[in-house]
Amino acid sequence: MPTGVALRDVREQLFGAAERVLLRDGPGGLTSRAVTDEAGCAKGVLHRHFSDFDDFLTELVRDRITRLGHDATELRESAGSGTVDANLTDAVSKVFGPVGVAIVSLIIFRDELRTRLRRTRPIGVPLLSEATVMIADYLVAERDLGRLTPEADIDTLAPTLIGAGHLLFADRTSAPPESATVRKMVTTVLSTVTT
Repeated sequence: MPTGVALRDVREQLFGAAERVLLRDGPGGLTSRAVTDEAGCAKGVLHRHFSDFDDFLTELVRDRITRLGHDATELRESAGSGTVDANLTDAVSKVFGPVGVAIVSLIIFRDELRTRLRRTRPIGVPLLSEATVMIADYLVAERDLGRLTPEADIDTLAPTLIGAGHLLFADRTSAPPESATVRKMVTTVLSTVTT
């Protein structure tokens, strides 16, 4: 007799369930059983679509990186509009939303997941590395438009913004920082390069 509920898009429903478990219980509580229970399906459903749980988690991280690619396009297209600090405040806040912070914690927590991700992403922390590229691409576009000084060191500014952003958002037990706090960090980092 079948158990659970019919899943229309199994992959997306399992990813959504994993994110909810991760937010609620942290990386230590994220198990295949917890995911399938949250999704309301039999445990075998996950293993029918993924070779093992670490394969599932690897695909979850890759899915988040793909989503970040859409945010990167939007951010790059915002160059020249609004203000640089407002655009970056929004971008950093998006990167480090609750799920983004939880995914970074998961990557750090699970050795096998890191090993698998290293096969295609040998440098840096996946998701954070892509976020750094996203910020760098945007900063280059703004520099090209003259809204940053020609001397702006993009290779230093982008990882500084991501690193400082991660430190602001990394505390899972309290509310995320207010937009004004994030904006202050952004304006401080960019203080010598804005025109």
